[in-house]
Amino acid sequence: MIASKRYTRRELLGRVGMGMGGLMLGDVMAQESPLSTPLAPKAPPLAARAKRVIHIFANGGPSHVDTFDPKPALERYAGKPLPVEGAKNANNKGAVSFPSPFKFAKHGQSGIEVSDLYPHLARCADDLCVVRSMQADDPNHEPSLLLMNCGEPRLSRPSLGSWLCYGLGSENQNLPGFIAMCPFGYPIYQSQNWQSAFLPGIYQGTYVDTQHTDVEKLVENVRNRSLSFREQRQALDLLRELNRAYQERRAEDEQLEARVQSFELAFRMQVDALDAFDVTREPEHVRNLYGPGVQARQFLIARRLLEKGVRFVQVWTGKDQPWDNHEQIESSLKRLARESDQGLAALLTDLKQRGMLDDTLVLWGGEFGRTPTAQGANAKTWGRDHQAAGFTVWMAGGGVRPGTVHGATDEFGLMAREKVVHVHDLHATILHLLGFDHEKFTYRYAGRDFRLTDVHGHLVKDILA
Repeated sequence: MIASKRYTRRELLGRVGMGMGGLMLGDVMAQESPLSTPLAPKAPPLAARAKRVIHIFANGGPSHVDTFDPKPALERYAGKPLPVEGAKNANNKGAVSFPSPFKFAKHGQSGIEVSDLYPHLARCADDLCVVRSMQADDPNHEPSLLLMNCGEPRLSRPSLGSWLCYGLGSENQNLPGFIAMCPFGYPIYQSQNWQSAFLPGIYQGTYVDTQHTDVEKLVENVRNRSLSFREQRQALDLLRELNRAYQERRAEDEQLEARVQSFELAFRMQVDALDAFDVTREPEHVRNLYGPGVQARQFLIARRLLEKGVRFVQVWTGKDQPWDNHEQIESSLKRLARESDQGLAALLTDLKQRGMLDDTLVLWGGEFGRTPTAQGANAKTWGRDHQAAGFTVWMAGGGVRPGTVHGATDEFGLMAREKVVHVHDLHATILHLLGFDHEKFTYRYAGRDFRLTDVHGHLVKDILA
């Protein structure tokens, strides 16, 4: 026997007289609601200085003592063991002092010292905030890459770009909120460097192989040559209906939801991707400002993506850790700096001229630095080993104090000594600049509230403008 159910007059009217209208209204409100699209732009809980980020990743670990952290004391011990205990415990035990083959000079009103490897960037010294007291945990690439990108050296955790897309969404629904550009293939640990981990998959970084200049190779299948827009829309609508019907019969499936969103995003990318990645649409004088080469083109694409509302753009130097200079560091650094120097200066200048630098945070650095001692059989082929206990990153724009040097390593550049900034502290400060308290910005997973900085991190107030 079927039990009868009594309804109130309001319930009965809602079910029979207004049911369809309620459904229609719900659909309209869902379309208008910012929560209906996972990447819809959201306001941060705190006042923000930055709206977007460009992370320029010097893959492999750039040498701080040859670029932005001058150490004249190394000259006194050239070819001899350094008189400090830490040098004996470095990876290349017993190595000798290796003074930088490059000259440093003060630049701008701030007098920031920059190596002669970067003549163009040095002219932007007054825009830079150079942190010379960085520390990571491990002098090995894999854990340090994950620490810098995801805040955790070994376990699967969301990347910084994924956290920001989760918290802020994106200002362009026709492009991914997080794009990672790395020419010639994936870096070590591949897509783990821009993973969303337990966050919804829509927040994961989208990889682009920027060795290509043809837009249709940069973004594969960006054009559908078989179906019109209208036919593609019809096919996607049918696919969405089938997926929704499948999902209604089962528990909420985050992987299916991420796939649905990915199909939709791929369809919408046909509108903006062709334009964003095509640098030939830039005036000739702008392209000349950035200069030739893959790195310069990446920087220009990054600016174009940010203009279109992408939240986080990561620019990698290349897949094979070009900054991992265990030997022949002089010739290697000359090539690497030549490939990026003009483009870096152009990026800062271009953002400034367009009024974007104030609310765009630019971060340059690698997963760690390199030893002030030599590695290699003879002086002609000397390089430097990994060094996580002290290294340098620099930032510009986005609310950091320009023309500033923060912290210091010891007189030889071996260990961070003054105003030490751990990677967790860097992440806490970046989140603050984008309007988040790193201790409160969490995601509930497996019965625990996770955050980018885990149980660590302190805001570095001295570098805030």
